[in-house]
Amino acid sequence: MTVRDELQALGEAYVAAYRGGDCPGCAAVFTPDAILYSAFAEVAVGREAIAALHVVWTVGGHGKTLRVVDAAGSGDLAWARADFAERGATVEGHALWACIRAPGGPWQIRVCSLTPA
Repeated sequence: MTVRDELQALGEAYVAAYRGGDCPGCAAVFTPDAILYSAFAEVAVGREAIAALHVVWTVGGHGKTLRVVDAAGSGDLAWARADFAERGATVEGHALWACIRAPGGPWQIRVCSLTPA
């Protein structure tokens, strides 16, 4: 499996939690000390703040989609560029992730930046 495939799987876990209104599940794909920069909200630092941000975002699931467009990595560091859409594609944007993986653990997002399309 390529790094892109692995990070797409991470994105799919996030989308499943998002569509289900599972805010702690959305935050679980991030490291405990992650930073989420967003053009759609204030900066969120840490899983608790990221989960709180998703309380508003996930209401109704909005048909969220996410596709990793490009990704690369070396060892336990990786990055991904993804496109997302929701609300019948009336809200579209791009995500840039810096990801880390603890030895033997899953990929997690350490820094995320969200911008509108």
